[in-house]
Amino acid sequence: MQDFNETDNKGENPITEENKPGQEKFEGLNPIISPILAAFIGLIGGFILYQVVGGLLTIIIIGFDLESASVSALRLMTMAGQILFILLPALLFAKWFYNDVGKVIRANSTSLKEIGLFSIGIIILTPLLQAYLHIQNHFLYILAENSSFVNTLKNFFDTLNEMVEKTYGNLLRADNIFEMAFVFFIIAVIPAVSEEVMFRGYIQKSFELKMKPFTAALITAIFFGLYHFNPYGIIPLILLGLFFGYAAYKSNSIIVPMVLHFLNNFIAIALFYVIGDDELIETKVQPSTELGDYLSLFLGLCVLFSGLIFLINKFYERRKEYAGLS
Repeated sequence: MQDFNETDNKGENPITEENKPGQEKFEGLNPIISPILAAFIGLIGGFILYQVVGGLLTIIIIGFDLESASVSALRLMTMAGQILFILLPALLFAKWFYNDVGKVIRANSTSLKEIGLFSIGIIILTPLLQAYLHIQNHFLYILAENSSFVNTLKNFFDTLNEMVEKTYGNLLRADNIFEMAFVFFIIAVIPAVSEEVMFRGYIQKSFELKMKPFTAALITAIFFGLYHFNPYGIIPLILLGLFFGYAAYKSNSIIVPMVLHFLNNFIAIALFYVIGDDELIETKVQPSTELGDYLSLFLGLCVLFSGLIFLINKFYERRKEYAGLS
C-alpha cells in the first residue's frame, strides 16, 4: 500500500519524471493557486464554517441546552451543517480554484467488482479497529495509573468523549421505523456524500497534484480524524480515512469511498440498534480481561486485511495489463 504502487489513477500509467507529483503537470487542470494552498483553504475554511459558524447557528437556533433540545431540530441542523458547510464549500472551492469540479472530486463511474473488493475491507476493518481500541485503551489505563500527566489528559479526554457520545446517542435514538430510516439518512448517507466530496475529492486530489499519492492520502486522513473530535477514536478514524483515500486513488471514483463511508456508518448504526450504545464502540479507558484474545484477533485481521490489499493491487495490475493489450 506504500505510495499506492507509484502508479497514477486506476493504475494505468507509471509515474515518470514527466508526470510525477511536484511537476507543473496538473492532469488537465489549471489551478489558479497552488494545489497545496487550495487544500489548506478547504481544510481551514471547512473547519471554520462547520465547527464555528455551524456551532454558533446551532446555539442561536436551539440554545445552549442541547440535552433538552428537540432531537429533530438537532438532526436537521446536523444535516444542514454537512451540506452547507462541508459539501457546498468543497464544490465551490473546486470550481473557483480549478474550474473543473468533476475532475477534482473524481466524479467517475466505477464497477461493482471494485465496490465489492473494497467493501470486504470495511467488513474486516470494523472488528479490527474495535480490537485495536480495546488494546489501546487497556494500555492507556495502565499509563494513566502510573503517570499524573497522562491521567490529567485522560480526565480531559473522558469529559470530551462523554460529550461526543451523548450527542451521537441522542441523534441515533429512534422510536419507530420511520424515525430510524431518517437517522440512517442523516448519519450514514449525508456524511458519506458530503465528507467524501470534501476530503477524498477536493482535498486529497489537491494534495495529489503536488505530492505522492500515499502522502496525500495520509495527510488527508489525519485531518479527517482530527475533524471528528473523537479523542480515543482518532487513530482508527485516521486508518479508516487512509483506506478511503486508498480506494479513491485506486478506483479514481468518488463513488467507491462514498459507499465505504456509508457502509461503515450503516454498520455502526445497525449495531447501535441491535446491541445497544454500551457495546457500540469501546471508548472507556479501562483494563481488559481479554487482552490476549483481542491481540490475537487484531493480528489475525491485520494479516487478512494485508491479503486483501494484495488482491486489490493485483486486480489493478491485471486491469493495467489488459488496457495495454487493448
